[in-house]
Amino acid sequence: MTDELTVTGIECFGHHGVFDFERREGQVFVIDLTLGIDTRPAAASDDLADTEHYGLLVDRVKEAVENDPVDLIETLAQRIADVALTGERVEWVRVVVHKPDAPIEATFKDVTLSITRHKRTQT
Repeated sequence: MTDELTVTGIECFGHHGVFDFERREGQVFVIDLTLGIDTRPAAASDDLADTEHYGLLVDRVKEAVENDPVDLIETLAQRIADVALTGERVEWVRVVVHKPDAPIEATFKDVTLSITRHKRTQT
């Protein structure tokens, strides 16, 4: 059984996109993360060392979004998932990338991509 720890609305400014103006001007990306972790050790010990330090994870996610531009939000989402899965206690991660200012010639609220990735177990 895995518990879920969720952080929503991580606002980042990045220069991702396929168009030159997106790379040049940049835009806001908003990230939601859900981590699959077993929280029982932390609940029993009441010790931060026994869980995922989500404050540090958010810092690493912001760094991943705000550096090294890519064309696609699919690539960005995978990068974020890879960062989250480095956590020792993280079994899986769900990443939602919001691109509310996507260059679409229509009235819309948001563009999102959601991915779920699991830590590979070694056999």
